[in-house]
Amino acid sequence: MHHLAHPLIALAIQSVIAMVTGNWWTGAAAGSAYFVGREYAQAEYRNIEHNYGGRRANMPFWGGIQLRAWTLKGITDFVYPTAAVVAVALIAKHTHP
Repeated sequence: MHHLAHPLIALAIQSVIAMVTGNWWTGAAAGSAYFVGREYAQAEYRNIEHNYGGRRANMPFWGGIQLRAWTLKGITDFVYPTAAVVAVALIAKHTHP
């Protein structure tokens, strides 16, 4: 059920923004960016805790993109919502050109 929650939240964000702006791609960007940012922050904290003695000052500025900072769950937690909003934006583009 958890893997459905993130795409549904991203789709809700996308829908609200699309209704306000009339642009499904803007909504897709916002829905996706929320989860990309969330998971990036979690990867940073995980990396700080496991590899840098629990101190942010010890981690280089690029520590959030180090492969060792990421887990499969972290990756899927932003890939699934991103795929969902892109799919809806593509459908909207082709049904309302």
